[in-house]
Amino acid sequence: MFEVSWPWVFLALPLPYLLKRFNKRAANIPTLKIPSFEHNPLLTGHNEQKAQKVSLIHWLFWICLCCALSNPKWLGEPISLPNEGRDIMLAVDLSGSMKEQDMEYQGQYVDRLTMVKAVLKNFIEQRQGDRLGLILFADTAFLQTPLTRDLSTVSQMLAESQIGLVGRATAIGDALGLSVKRFSQKKDSNRILVLLTDGQNTAGNLSPEEALLLAREEGIKVYTVGVAGDGGNNRFGLFGMNTLSSGSGLDEKLLTDIAEQTGGLYFRAKDVAGLQRIYQELDTLEPIASDVQTFRPQTALFYYPLLIALFLLLIAGIKPWFNYKKPTINGERT
Repeated sequence: MFEVSWPWVFLALPLPYLLKRFNKRAANIPTLKIPSFEHNPLLTGHNEQKAQKVSLIHWLFWICLCCALSNPKWLGEPISLPNEGRDIMLAVDLSGSMKEQDMEYQGQYVDRLTMVKAVLKNFIEQRQGDRLGLILFADTAFLQTPLTRDLSTVSQMLAESQIGLVGRATAIGDALGLSVKRFSQKKDSNRILVLLTDGQNTAGNLSPEEALLLAREEGIKVYTVGVAGDGGNNRFGLFGMNTLSSGSGLDEKLLTDIAEQTGGLYFRAKDVAGLQRIYQELDTLEPIASDVQTFRPQTALFYYPLLIALFLLLIAGIKPWFNYKKPTINGERT
């Protein structure tokens, strides 16, 4: 389907004629005629046939220019966006302890944040139709990505997050409170929070207990994930010392209480399989219905008339040079 964004631009089509027709002052300006230059098309406009041709080029140039300014475009077939989905906010811990290399991933031990990024990347890709948001927290919590269906942006923002970006401590209460604030702006929503942390609340302006009360009042379902390796792993580094964290800093009681009191579940993620369990659980949730949204792919066409206008302008500029004849004096060319 063909469409122009600003059809009122075509009202300017007769503008050159009106300016020439009603500009009497310009028509009455006396001109100086030099007989020896009468045949020079670069300096005179007395050749009526040539003037008409030039005028036609000028008119075509103006028409093409108006067509370009009207912003023509081609609209493709309507594409319907998913009208059902879930609103899921991801809260990821970036505290200093997330650099502990006690998570087994693809046959080797990696730090906790690396494993979380790898698994959540796949999780985000499977959320087609859902809206995702991203909260990062450590000393405090901040919204990295608001709820959106642009899953690639959420995945990119998560991949670019770094340990220590917002401090070294763990503000679980602030992360939960910020989620409550963001969900309070969404009336029709599942209001799901997936909170991933490897420690206990050690910072922030809001305690987890206070944030939990707010979450319950807003009807937010919280799924908590404790990210920490099993202390039973036998992996020794220099001088025979065990290099793996036992996960003793993980406040599993707090995370379990938050999940149970909000209707969610607590998961202990010791490896990839433990973290992936949340996939199936979220898939069982009833998706919310939203208004059907459609969009039509648009292809800009303004550059076609613009290129024609530039081509005509070029012709009008170089044409006099091909018709140029040297003036003559007494029958001889000078």
